[in-house]
Amino acid sequence: MAEQRRPIRVMQSFGAPRVTTNPYITMLDQALAASDEVEHLRFSWKRALLGRYDVFHWHWPEVKLHAGSPVSAFGKYVLATLLSLRHSFSRRIAVVRTVHNLELPDDNAARLWLLRRIEHQADHRIVLNETTLLPEGTARTVILHGHYRDWYRPQPRAERVPGRLGTFGGVRRYKGVSGFVDAYAEAVTRDDDLSMVIGGKASTQELADDLRARVDGLPGVTLQLAFLSDAELVELVTASELVVLAYRFMHNSGSVLAALSLDRPVLVPRNEPNEALAAEVGPEWVQMYDGEVDGRALTDALREVRAITSERPDLSRREWADAGAAHASAYRAALRGRRAGVRPRGADA
Repeated sequence: MAEQRRPIRVMQSFGAPRVTTNPYITMLDQALAASDEVEHLRFSWKRALLGRYDVFHWHWPEVKLHAGSPVSAFGKYVLATLLSLRHSFSRRIAVVRTVHNLELPDDNAARLWLLRRIEHQADHRIVLNETTLLPEGTARTVILHGHYRDWYRPQPRAERVPGRLGTFGGVRRYKGVSGFVDAYAEAVTRDDDLSMVIGGKASTQELADDLRARVDGLPGVTLQLAFLSDAELVELVTASELVVLAYRFMHNSGSVLAALSLDRPVLVPRNEPNEALAAEVGPEWVQMYDGEVDGRALTDALREVRAITSERPDLSRREWADAGAAHASAYRAALRGRRAGVRPRGADA
C-alpha cells in the first residue's frame, strides 16, 4: 500500500508550454503540477528514452514526428521509434493515451505505421466526452474537457455586434470554413445586417488564397488569417452574436468550449457529442444543423439565440480543480492493468 500512496511519476508527451501552446495543454500542465498524487514530468527526448518514470502519457503523438527540415523530421522519427520500442519491452512503464481525435492524421505510410504502433501500445485511454466509442473491453477513463473561463478571464470583452457571425482557430479544410463562407453568401442576400469575421492561421497558402477569393465582393467580411493572441480571440468571440464552427467532422472541440466559456452561443453540426453537450450546458447555447451548413441554418440559429434568457451556459461539470486527481486515478488504473497483465497490449482502439 505504501507504493500505492507515493506520487506516480508521469511523463507527458508535451514540453514546457509556450505562448502558442493549446490552452488545454497549458491548463493540464498546471493541474498536474499542483497535484500531490503525480510527479509531473515534462517531455524531453533524453528523459523519455533513458529516464525513470511509471507512466508515459501521449497527446497527439503525430506532433513528435514533424520538424522544420527533412533531416530533423527523420531524426525525430528515429527517436519516436526508439521510444515506442522502449515502451514495448518495459514491464514497468504503462502507456496512457488521451483520445483527442478518433482518426489518424493524413500522413505518409511510415509515420502512419508508427502512429498505429503507438496506438496499439496504450494500456489505458482517457476520453474527453462520454460519447467516445471505443472497442468493448478497452480500459478507459472519462475526464471531461475543462472550460476556459479562468484562462480568458484577464482579457477584456468586446461589445456584442448584432448580426455578427464569427469563427476562429487554425483554418484547415476539415473545419469547413469554405462552407461557412458559402452559407454566409446565401444568408446575406436575405439579411444585409449580417457580418462575418474569420480568425486563425491557414494551414496552407492555397487555402488562404481560396478563402480570399471566396469572400471577394461579399459585404461585411473580415479575414484575420494569422495566429490569434488570447486578446484577439476574446475580442473576436465576444463581438460575435453567434460563433459558427462548421466542421465536417467534430468530436472533441476546444473551440466550442472556448466560445461557451466566453458566454457566446455556437452553431455546430448535429452529432452525438454535440447533442450531449447541448443537454449538458443548455440547448439554447448549442445550436445545430443537419447535413451541410447553409444560409437558412445561419439565420435560424441567430433567431434562436436572440431568445436566450439564461445568463451563461452551465459548465459546472468542466472545472479544472479535480483534473489532477482524475488523471492520477487513470494513471494508477493503467499501472495496475499493465503490471498485472490484465489487458494485453496490442488491442485496437
